[in-house]
Amino acid sequence: MGLAYCQLELRNPRTEMQPMSVNALADTGCVFMSIPEHVCIQLQLSEASQKEVTLADGSQKLLPYVGPIEVSFKNRKAFVGAIVTGDEVLLGAIPMEDMDLIVIPQDRKVDINPRNPTFAAASAK
Repeated sequence: MGLAYCQLELRNPRTEMQPMSVNALADTGCVFMSIPEHVCIQLQLSEASQKEVTLADGSQKLLPYVGPIEVSFKNRKAFVGAIVTGDEVLLGAIPMEDMDLIVIPQDRKVDINPRNPTFAAASAK
């Protein structure tokens, strides 16, 4: 399986700024969305809290958690927070679940769940 990327629109819903388009790596091993510092600055996001996260190398780090961020992909939208780290946008499991997106490994892409093409669906039990 290779890396799966997707085009997202990110917007700070607290401002009148235009959304920014980013190429995001789908990372189902990451719980949160992750954005680099320059994206945080461009979106004029405020730190809401901090999260202690375990990084890929096994180390733990206290990172800024910012938001809200309006994330758009095709006909899907979600409002999420993000940890600020790294040099690329990572689309983690929570925003993927929120928008009902799937990773298609053989095509190395992210797409909407074909079982729910019109709107995002989830269990609310």
